[in-house]
Amino acid sequence: MDMLSKLSHIALVVRDPLRTASLFAELFGAKAIRRVDEDGHDEHFLRLGETWFALVQADVERPLTGDHMAFLVSPSTLSEVAEKLRAIGHAYQLARSDTALYFQDFDNHLFELDTVGVELEPGG
Repeated sequence: MDMLSKLSHIALVVRDPLRTASLFAELFGAKAIRRVDEDGHDEHFLRLGETWFALVQADVERPLTGDHMAFLVSPSTLSEVAEKLRAIGHAYQLARSDTALYFQDFDNHLFELDTVGVELEPGG
């Protein structure tokens, strides 16, 4: 039995949770739930795929790195999201013979849409 189960959530620190939530709503139809916690943190929760994301407001500058979150999608979904990004003028990059798409949010969190997935040898 594995020690860990599925992800509970991923928290992303963003300058403007509503703006970031709006991007995910535009691209994926994600609906945000807003709350202000007991410490006054303004948070927006939304589900991308099977994972909850908490968008926590703070004024942080983040460098762009290669760290990213990858979602497995169909080729048609990849094309659909590429068209949506193009339509709103949001930068993205196709990679690996157009089987993957990378884009970043407004705070340099990098996301990948992958049509192939990671295939590892059993026990590898």
